[in-house]
Amino acid sequence: CSPCEGFFYKSMPSQKNIQEVQELTKKISKAKSIVLANYSGLSVGLQQTLRRIVKQAGGELVVTKNSLLKIAVTEEKYPVNDLLDSFTGPTITLLAYEDEIAPIKALAEFAKENKLPEIKAGFLNKDALNKEQVEALAKLPSKIELLATTVGTIKAPLTGFVNVLSGNLRNLVFALKAIQTKKGGE
Repeated sequence: CSPCEGFFYKSMPSQKNIQEVQELTKKISKAKSIVLANYSGLSVGLQQTLRRIVKQAGGELVVTKNSLLKIAVTEEKYPVNDLLDSFTGPTITLLAYEDEIAPIKALAEFAKENKLPEIKAGFLNKDALNKEQVEALAKLPSKIELLATTVGTIKAPLTGFVNVLSGNLRNLVFALKAIQTKKGGE
């Protein structure tokens, strides 16, 4: 597998665990951001709803053993030691593939409405994030909102410029019309 190979195979003789870590490592390698959350008390129905919401936002939710998750994250060179406390208890892992923030926003909005899951920590571009930093990310505008704001900001001066130019043209048309009326009236 990689640098942890010796440790990996000694600590997990089960072929099932080895395959699960390999699958998880592949998913983590594709993820732009990762969030760990405590899902204790979240019903199966709400878990399914949350999975659907996160998937629509471009992410995936994974439930796995903390020890396997820790190995997979370590394989991908994430700073696991910064967040060791987060790899305890029932953990659901959000993997954001397309947009770094949209799935985190979806998770945070769901958690706000349902009081669960509780965000523990996360990673953004392999940088460790504490709970407060993940929650701050969730409050950021989405890429689409930022693009719309940017387009609006760029469009505003152009619209004003067009209005100024068209105003001068209107005045010229009125002046020419007045001249024509005056000459026609003589």
